[in-house]
Amino acid sequence: MERESSDDEEDRQNLIDENERKLPHRSGFQIEDFKSRLSAHRFSFNKRYLFAVFPPLFILLIYFTTDVRNLFTTSISIVKADSPTDRMRESELRALYLLRQQQLSLFSLWNHTALADSAPIPSNSSNSTLDFSTRQDVLSSADFKSALLKQISLNKEIQQVLLSSHPSGDLSELVDNNGDLNFGAYSFNRCPKVNQNMSQRPTIEWKPRSDKYLFAICLSGQMSNHLICLEKHMFFAALLNRILVIPSSKFDYQYNRVLDIEHINHCLGREVVVTFEEFTESKKNHVHIDRVICYFSLPLPCYVDDDHVKKLKSLGISMGKLEPAWAEDIKKPKKRTAQDVQAKFSSNDDVIAIGDVFYANVEEEWVMQPGGPLAHKCQTLIEPSRLIMLTAQRFVQTFLGKSFTALHFRRHGFLKFCNAKESSCFFPIPQAADCISRVVERANTPVIYLSTDAAESETGLLQSLVVLNGKLVPLIKRPTRNSAEKWDALLYRHGLDGDSQVEAMLDKTICAMASVFIGAPGSTFTEDILRLRRGWGSASHCDEYLCQGEQPNFIADNE
Repeated sequence: MERESSDDEEDRQNLIDENERKLPHRSGFQIEDFKSRLSAHRFSFNKRYLFAVFPPLFILLIYFTTDVRNLFTTSISIVKADSPTDRMRESELRALYLLRQQQLSLFSLWNHTALADSAPIPSNSSNSTLDFSTRQDVLSSADFKSALLKQISLNKEIQQVLLSSHPSGDLSELVDNNGDLNFGAYSFNRCPKVNQNMSQRPTIEWKPRSDKYLFAICLSGQMSNHLICLEKHMFFAALLNRILVIPSSKFDYQYNRVLDIEHINHCLGREVVVTFEEFTESKKNHVHIDRVICYFSLPLPCYVDDDHVKKLKSLGISMGKLEPAWAEDIKKPKKRTAQDVQAKFSSNDDVIAIGDVFYANVEEEWVMQPGGPLAHKCQTLIEPSRLIMLTAQRFVQTFLGKSFTALHFRRHGFLKFCNAKESSCFFPIPQAADCISRVVERANTPVIYLSTDAAESETGLLQSLVVLNGKLVPLIKRPTRNSAEKWDALLYRHGLDGDSQVEAMLDKTICAMASVFIGAPGSTFTEDILRLRRGWGSASHCDEYLCQGEQPNFIADNE
């Protein structure tokens, strides 16, 4: 402390000495100059006369050397900060900056289209797909439309900036009720619905024989995996002309709590599926699987372990030996055709089983198409129960409204799962928030429905970072039950509240109803939502996986 105080005193002394040595030159009158001039003219004034003369001279000096009008004008302009003129100048500068950005973006777009024009067109159908290793800079049609829409959005921002300096300046007359830009006869929907061409999809008829059954077995993963497995079983049953038996809740999930089983029969116009209880009743409680033809041979025949075989037998089900149809590993499933399935699994036995087929790769494009591979009169065959559908609609009416973005933000157990992949799908929250904000800006939706298993620490940070035009975009999750709220009353009255599978299906339904959906890459929960969106016609051109096309900006080492 002594050293610090002594340094301060030394610095002050140096400053004083320096000032005494170098006095600044002044342009006005000073007392010493005045005295010297008076002595030169041999006037002798005492101090009293000096103080009497100096003030009038000083006033005269200020009067003749200063523009008084400009002085007061300057002071007034300082007081009137943020005047309309200043705001207009700021708006013009901001608009010029944005126009420069738009110019650069349009030049980039022009360069990409020039590459497309100069690229050679393939001469035959076998080479009709683009070779992205040589034409990676060529924009696709969807990318081109997206780039144009970004420029239109930027143009809107420029107009808003220029109008912001006016008290009533806004673009309300240029925007329609959906928030899309509207210029006379031209309207620009940023995220139009995907035209699924449902009437032109290839399908097969499911006309089962009344005495032939396929016993469904689904064991892989959680409910979403089981629903995919069930959908594939339906395709197999149609190929083999058999009625599908839905698994028992004692062996599998309680499907009748989340699915409308009878809806499937209604869509086909005939009985094509039966519950396990209906099946055992028709067999007078003597259930026997005549033949088990395993689709997968590795790592276990039918992908069924001894514990699940014991569970089946405990239900009073007897079965023969597990017989692999071919060498097939769940880790490397081969592409199979409908003819392959019919050749290997056709049988005259009354009841057969083929084991878990979640990983089966049979006519995948056919199976994954909107509405599925089977001919029916509905939008989708496997869909939520009526109670869940009504509850989802009531939730949307209460909290979200017509226009909202849905986000499936999976985190629990996803870090290790994603980092084991060649391309990780686990993004740091700031990066994820930036990706989400860009989609919301394009979709022009006021709120986001959040379906997640993330901790509050993560969702809280995410909420603070999802910003659009300087404002937070609300992330809305389903609240805990409150008797004052009536949107979930149906589930409560039917004893379905608090069921984790019902809540998961409710989440899927709300996400499937969204204007735009952001999914978790690698998640079957997301894939089931996309299946519903394709079938219901709610799929949007803005639907995408979180941070699609990007890599996490930081990836932890593996164990």
